[in-house]
Amino acid sequence: MIADGDRVILSGRGKAYFARAGEGSLGTDLGMVDLSLLTGKMPGDVITTRAGKELVIRLPRATDFFEQAKRSGAPMLPRDIGLVIGLTGMNKNDHVLDAGTGSGVAAVFFAGVAGKVTTCERREEFYRIAEKNIQETGLTNIEVVNRDVLDVEGMYDIVHLDLGITKEHVIHAFSLVRPGGYLVCYSPFFEQMVIVFDTSSGLFSEVTAHESIMREMDRSYRGTRPSTKVCHSGYLTIAKK
Repeated sequence: MIADGDRVILSGRGKAYFARAGEGSLGTDLGMVDLSLLTGKMPGDVITTRAGKELVIRLPRATDFFEQAKRSGAPMLPRDIGLVIGLTGMNKNDHVLDAGTGSGVAAVFFAGVAGKVTTCERREEFYRIAEKNIQETGLTNIEVVNRDVLDVEGMYDIVHLDLGITKEHVIHAFSLVRPGGYLVCYSPFFEQMVIVFDTSSGLFSEVTAHESIMREMDRSYRGTRPSTKVCHSGYLTIAKK
């Protein structure tokens, strides 16, 4: 049951809106919504706007967060985040260090799988945005810190870097990864991936690099074919300790 203060998604006629149950109203393209009507409802219930349009109530998922969260830059795409999770075998027993928080998108996806996520962002303005975004999700297993990853200490099962990576970052990350754990680096450019790969190869037992490509399919009355949209997003380097 939805309580006062809970975040929900209202969807209808191809539109989706973030809302919070409680006092006040929300303006939408389909009319004003009385937010007090959400309290006591269940996911899947339908409410009606003042214009008589129906909206279905559902609980937000990480994919909704990717679409709706306030951005502080270009976040990793869900497909790239999924590769990080799959290639490391991330699970409920893992403590993940996510460096380069940005908007907090990757941290939110990781928190749905891992036992705990510590995400650090050195830029104050980005840290504030991420902190607020993550609070909105209601997730309790994410810690957001305003710190450079080079100043982080401790041991982690998986260290994920999405920032301007240098040799120093890779060497420091090696000291943070538990034996059997992983370092994963997302690189938007080929040259940065090479730096990560070459540095990791002298430290970690196994190193692989992957280009992330996913092609959408276009379908119309004429037929079906691969989309001509850009299908490349970046490079992932996976290093096992």
